[in-house]
Amino acid sequence: MLVKIENALDANKLRNVLKVMEQAPFLDGRTSAGKHAQRIKNNLEMDQRSQQAQYLNELVVGSLLQIPAFQFSALPHKISQPFFARYQPGMQYGDHIDDPVMGQIGAQFRCDVATTVFLNNPEDYEGGELVVNTPFGTQKTRLKAGDAVTYPASSLHHVAEVTKGERIVCVFWTQSMVRDPARRELLYELNLARESLMSSQPDSNETALIDRSYGNLVRMWADV
Repeated sequence: MLVKIENALDANKLRNVLKVMEQAPFLDGRTSAGKHAQRIKNNLEMDQRSQQAQYLNELVVGSLLQIPAFQFSALPHKISQPFFARYQPGMQYGDHIDDPVMGQIGAQFRCDVATTVFLNNPEDYEGGELVVNTPFGTQKTRLKAGDAVTYPASSLHHVAEVTKGERIVCVFWTQSMVRDPARRELLYELNLARESLMSSQPDSNETALIDRSYGNLVRMWADV
């Protein structure tokens, strides 16, 4: 399930992120990659030890956590520190699935949901699509600045080669309360119906039944 989230960062936050990134140190993205990924990964990533990275971590993740579409698609339990990446002409990231577990020993978490926040507009570069293999075929995503997309970290995906300009993104991972992506998708769709009924028929028996069913399914499947 891919969920596109419009205006994950508003214009003021987006300007702030880009301004801070201009002053931040960037490293070869292969330094954060595993043995296999080092062969297929070619980008630049902000040094996560920098003060700028710590500041932007709180700004970006804090913003996503306030958005219902993110809350109900990811059902977050733990969230990684974001990576802020630049892709310049000739750079790409080949086919891969994300690491199943990330973090240092003692602070590890399972990677269930990947999130990409687009920090500049698709007119600013050519190529650079996020390409995700799904049961319904390949989906290519290039969103406007400030928009985000969530997708299962277990999906085979890649970033197409940038042929012109520069692609600027933020990527992070979530350990969901519900590990299984099919169950997360069912809950997400059920919640859409639940929210619609709560708006249009708040006092109906059907609304109460859907609300109870949603809550009890989360209770049944949540792992916290």
